[in-house]
Amino acid sequence: SHIRHAWDPTKSVAQNLAEMGLADDPNKAIPVPKKKLLGMEVESDGWKQGKKIVRKPYVVNEMEYEASLPEKKSNTLSRDLIDYVRYMIQNHGENYKASTGYEKNYYQDTPKQIKRKINVYKNFYPEEYKDFIASLKQEKMDVQ
Repeated sequence: SHIRHAWDPTKSVAQNLAEMGLADDPNKAIPVPKKKLLGMEVESDGWKQGKKIVRKPYVVNEMEYEASLPEKKSNTLSRDLIDYVRYMIQNHGENYKASTGYEKNYYQDTPKQIKRKINVYKNFYPEEYKDFIASLKQEKMDVQ
């Protein structure tokens, strides 16, 4: 969006990017160093980049600022997996072996796989898991 707002449609792509302090060709922006091959000096591409005047430095500054912001974590579990795990905990608790032969076990998960899925749910939603376990204990007390 920063580039879009600073873009001048009357100029070429190379001119617009140069005014913003951006490179239009990354191969030319970073010079290739000289290399030595078997004792001989081989010079890289002879293109030398001259000093360019950056007329719109705010574009690069805004892009750098935006890139430095921390990312939002958007890791979530699918609703199906959450329902599956809650169902298994509700009906079988910690007995993973009993939950393997159950009809809701569509993917025929082994006891270890079910335990792993429950642990992933615990790690992703620790507060929700605690509330769920507390509600199960409350239901058991109400039934007795």
